[in-house]
Amino acid sequence: MEQAGQHIFEFLRQYGYWAMLPLMIIEGPVATIIAAMLASLGAFSWPIVLFFSILGDIIGDVLLYGAGYKWGMGFVRGFGKYMGITESLVLRMEKYFEKHGGKTIFAVKSTTGLCWATFAAAGIVKMDFKKFVKYSILGGFVWSGTLVAMGYFYGYLWKEMKQYISWVGWIIAAVAVVSYVGITLYKNFQAKKLLKENVDA
Repeated sequence: MEQAGQHIFEFLRQYGYWAMLPLMIIEGPVATIIAAMLASLGAFSWPIVLFFSILGDIIGDVLLYGAGYKWGMGFVRGFGKYMGITESLVLRMEKYFEKHGGKTIFAVKSTTGLCWATFAAAGIVKMDFKKFVKYSILGGFVWSGTLVAMGYFYGYLWKEMKQYISWVGWIIAAVAVVSYVGITLYKNFQAKKLLKENVDA
């Protein structure tokens, strides 16, 4: 995580906005936090960082939805099994998505983070695409907004404290990594819990 973050930091600092969107599609949370920290230091504009973060996140969601929509159960039998998607899960989720699809997408985006099974399953059961994108955007505002605020705050701390403590950057970087790992673990736990509740409903 720390090494990957260092590579992303150097890449963003060198290539700027041109590198931001591709990185946010591939590794959205880490790239967003680092870009927001750089925005706090004056390298970027935070509204643009937020926009790219939401856009990159949505593109990733749509790709998963599209894979499920196009290949259906073939996707489940192939790549789907590595994402925690099973045929029985998809079959049992179909009726739930018809009634509560939007609520599920928003909850996964804003509360539990990225859950590949949910987005791919939404495509497999042919959830209305406009509805899918709508709730993906709404949830993305909450999730990306949280990441941008966190990164901007850490960047602000570093900028204010570096004049007093030369090695404060290492402390803030460590706090950022611990915060991200903690949030990720919690959100993964909540994602599994939500999926289980949805399937059992």
